[in-house]
Amino acid sequence: MTTIRALWGSTHPGPALVVTVLSLAIGIASGLDLWRLVLLVASVFANQLSIGLSNDAIDAARDRAVGRQDKPIAMGVLSRRLAFGVAAGAVVAALLLSAPLGPGMLAAQALVIAGGWAYNAWLKSTVLSLVPFLVSFGLFPSLATLSAPEPALAPLWAGIAGAALGAAVHLTNVLPDLDDDRATGVRGFGHRIGVRASAVLAVVGILVGAAVVLLGPVDGDLAAVPWHGWAFAGAVVLVAVATGVRCIVRTPDRTVFRLVMLAALLLAAQLVATGSALTG
Repeated sequence: MTTIRALWGSTHPGPALVVTVLSLAIGIASGLDLWRLVLLVASVFANQLSIGLSNDAIDAARDRAVGRQDKPIAMGVLSRRLAFGVAAGAVVAALLLSAPLGPGMLAAQALVIAGGWAYNAWLKSTVLSLVPFLVSFGLFPSLATLSAPEPALAPLWAGIAGAALGAAVHLTNVLPDLDDDRATGVRGFGHRIGVRASAVLAVVGILVGAAVVLLGPVDGDLAAVPWHGWAFAGAVVLVAVATGVRCIVRTPDRTVFRLVMLAALLLAAQLVATGSALTG
């Protein structure tokens, strides 16, 4: 049980579960049959396990150098070899679960996983660290629409909303670790532009996501937005304001990242509640 607990703790379980729930929401919004929905959610869960485990396995030496006590691999509780082995197995599982949903879904899933591993292995230390998040989150709605009986890419507005939220996720995720990362040679996009600019861009990303999810499904017709669409959008705006205020009045911590993930969940719930089918 100690090994299982350590493996689970190394998967970044909070974000992994949130992203998995997001896949469920976009699958419902896309009108997927139950079996397709189950395969979609299971494959996304597997891809998140692989990306999270590979991140901690690759970063073990850096985490150990800065004394991270929340990382089982860095603490020696879990071996890197086992973590990499399970991460590789999760990649295989994600692809096998995606295959019955069609070649488009399989290719998109492979691209999302490749982006996550590329970020972990190399891109996180470069000015291009934002790119995998823009691509993977921008493509994320299409994982559902490509899983449909008549596969197609998600509407452009959905991809824009996903990419905007992906930028916010990345920027708020790195904020609490800027000093530790610099000490171990990691200088990604957020490190280069600084705390204040990262916080501002994260807030902008949330607001862009809110605006696009509100107006995209109705082709920009404000009069066609249902009342609950406005309610969800208002809630996301409040989350954006809370994120900005938190970054101003306190040293950024994990709370700002959790606020962005909350915004993503609210926008996904909005799609379901308003009946904004991604295939429409």
